[in-house]
Amino acid sequence: MTMHPLSLAGVSKAFTVHLQGGLRLPVLRDLAFTARPGECVVLTGPSGAGKSSILKLIYGNYRCDEGAILVRNGSDIVDIATAAPRQILALRRRALGYVTQFLRAVPRVSALDIVAEALDDVPREAARDRAAAMLARFNVPERLWGLPPATFSGGEQQRVNLAQGLLPERPVVLLDEPTASLDAENRAVVIEIIRERKRQGVALVAIVHDEAVRDAIADTSLDVTRFATAT
Repeated sequence: MTMHPLSLAGVSKAFTVHLQGGLRLPVLRDLAFTARPGECVVLTGPSGAGKSSILKLIYGNYRCDEGAILVRNGSDIVDIATAAPRQILALRRRALGYVTQFLRAVPRVSALDIVAEALDDVPREAARDRAAAMLARFNVPERLWGLPPATFSGGEQQRVNLAQGLLPERPVVLLDEPTASLDAENRAVVIEIIRERKRQGVALVAIVHDEAVRDAIADTSLDVTRFATAT
């Protein structure tokens, strides 16, 4: 059994369209790759090829139909494909980070608290201090920290989203378009943090359409069309 942070083998997925009489739409077939410590695997391919679906399969939002998705959690290996929901939740708290394209925040909760909540195993004040440092790093003005992000611009919300997603130091991190809506200065911050995580031995899987960012972070590129199934 692999001891790499993340390994996929023989992963296949089809979606059922209930409004079309249970029509099955195959999406991925025999997907296989490994993310090693300190490696960033960038998924490439056209829109609709299944890149975001792969991240959701790894995170346990989708269940695969066949294959294994192995994530290392300390000395244990957990197969996301067969894990119980409580095991998946435990992985997300300790081993598996996910930066989505959009900020999901509770209304009326401040930006600072939203980011600090990502450190659920850290005392509150220490978590808030680290959250403040990350917000500052992403150039979110301090005057906004006490406000709910629903009042922010799209770019500001994305920076809060990144601060929340990148603050915990998980051994496996999934990134779905992390630099969308960002200016050059904040794209550089994302690149810098990703390089830091790689030096720490984190394994990353990313979807990045910005060619310059992709070239700056990718150790391996995986063309998803190799595993896509025509619908």
